[in-house]
Amino acid sequence: MRRITAIKVQKKNPKRVNIHLDGEFAFGLDRFVAAWLSVGQTLDEEKVARLQAEDAQEKAYRQALLFLGTRARSEREVRQNLEKHEIPPAVIEQTVQRLREERLVDDAQFAQDWVANRSEFRPRSRRALAVELKRKGLDESAIRSATEAVDEEALAYAAAQKRVRRLQGLEWNEFRKKLGEFLSRRGFAYDVVTSTVKRLWAERDDSQHTNFEDEEIL
Repeated sequence: MRRITAIKVQKKNPKRVNIHLDGEFAFGLDRFVAAWLSVGQTLDEEKVARLQAEDAQEKAYRQALLFLGTRARSEREVRQNLEKHEIPPAVIEQTVQRLREERLVDDAQFAQDWVANRSEFRPRSRRALAVELKRKGLDESAIRSATEAVDEEALAYAAAQKRVRRLQGLEWNEFRKKLGEFLSRRGFAYDVVTSTVKRLWAERDDSQHTNFEDEEIL
């Protein structure tokens, strides 16, 4: 058994304390983990090991919360961030499980929110959205559920409306080329690109004489 002789707040990190046993520094702990410790208390090896395990879990949890503070993240992103901070695999698993239980990570909701955000601010095709979500580590079920209701015609039109402002004054051939390439980069299929380009062109005052028959957009 060893006796706690001092509990000192760390100068560089006031959220942590240094634990001194028998007059010597022994280890650092998160203040939350150390809340029930007091000078004069005795600790056996099992208790020390348990405190250090709890500290590792709290450290990982706080890092995860910090990472999640800027925006929602997928489970894979959280795991990768914790790995980058050299958190042990077992502690990462415990942390992710805790975050799941607290609904702080939820891949199904993440996918839904990602599609909604993209659709509003940077519209793109169902295929492009699926690729992005797969890169985030989401499974096929979550991706399919989040993208199945995507209206590609509406999204292509929304994306094109934002882009077409830059194409004012262009003749048909240049207009269709630039807008068609833009929509293709967003992952939209050829038939969606074609109908969208023609629709936007037809809405222009000077387009009434354009003959679209047998026109190739790209």
